[in-house]
Amino acid sequence: MSQQAAKSILSGYKVVDCTIAMAGPFATQRLGDLGADVIKVEPLDGEWQRHTPAGGATGNRINASFLSLNRNKRSLAVDLKNDAGRAVLFDLVKSADVFVQNYRPGVAKRLGVDYESLSKLNPSLVYVSMSGYGEDGPYAHRPGQDLLLQGMSGAMLSTGRAGDAPSPAGQYLVDAVAASTAFEAVIAALLHRERTGEGQLVTVNMLDAITTLQMQELSVYMQGGLPQKRSAEPHAHVYIRAPYGAFATVDGFVIVAMPSLKTFGEVIGEPSFVGMNDTTDPWTHRDEIYARTRERLATRATAEWLAAFDANGIWAGPVYGYEQLLNDPQIQHNGTFVEYDHSSEGRVKAPGFPYKFSKTPASVRIGAPQVGEHTRSVLQELGYDETAIDALLRDRVINETAA
Repeated sequence: MSQQAAKSILSGYKVVDCTIAMAGPFATQRLGDLGADVIKVEPLDGEWQRHTPAGGATGNRINASFLSLNRNKRSLAVDLKNDAGRAVLFDLVKSADVFVQNYRPGVAKRLGVDYESLSKLNPSLVYVSMSGYGEDGPYAHRPGQDLLLQGMSGAMLSTGRAGDAPSPAGQYLVDAVAASTAFEAVIAALLHRERTGEGQLVTVNMLDAITTLQMQELSVYMQGGLPQKRSAEPHAHVYIRAPYGAFATVDGFVIVAMPSLKTFGEVIGEPSFVGMNDTTDPWTHRDEIYARTRERLATRATAEWLAAFDANGIWAGPVYGYEQLLNDPQIQHNGTFVEYDHSSEGRVKAPGFPYKFSKTPASVRIGAPQVGEHTRSVLQELGYDETAIDALLRDRVINETAA
């Protein structure tokens, strides 16, 4: 283990990662970034995400999708449908702290890797089961796909223009929220174990994750009795007063967020705003305010408007693409992105870590592994000798690939 890894906050913890796609791998990558020894258990030909590159970004030997979600992990390629393969996993679980899976409902039980089975091998195990809709219930067998859950969450009808088709988020939002939820749950369960010695079953589902993210919006609806009511103009959020949204300028776009109408009207040259009441008019005249704001802001450049808004204390900001984001001085100051060398993909630049610790920093110790790259070393740590490992390779119980 490197000196950097030894200083990381989760160094010494072992995580068995039996997840695929995005939500599970993203959650376990966060654990790896904080120093945990994450062992990615894959089929002999590799996890599903290795073969489905987002955007067609295939890479050299590892596509961008897999690369982005599997750094700081070691790969153990083993056939869990084989009794000998399951025996390898059982040996691994005996010394593990965390086990994470996002199998389809019923698969873990059929494989014998459900919580009841593994907790008998290791009673202090934190076992995390991730799903789309829940462990059981009427939707348990539906596909837990990001866009489907965005639509079901209600969030799409909190923005946009009445009558238009709802607009999805520009990120894999539900996957990311579920990943962060699982990461948070693992940390909490480990804290409980530190205090009591007890392992436990932790369940996380994508539907609950995206629903509870809307704590404020749903409370406004339920407690305040205010329905979601989209405007004729494409207002950015049904529960925020106008003007609130992205507006075209001469050379781009600018975001304006719920300014005082008097000050805003004076700055943009719209006299009808000056006498409006900020408490009531931004709701009752939402379409009118949006339309007049759109007309006024289309007359000057983005930089001019931003300078004027900043000088008058109006909340406003630019609309970036990824190129502008990468070059933003605050992003550069924060060190938001990290760079590291990968054995097959070369120099990699990627988003770094959403947390900072003064004494136990996150780090990239290894890039995303080749399928089975660490099979031999993981089994050696479990006490398998070279003869036994070679026999498992011959029988196609495990697989290994050079870096």
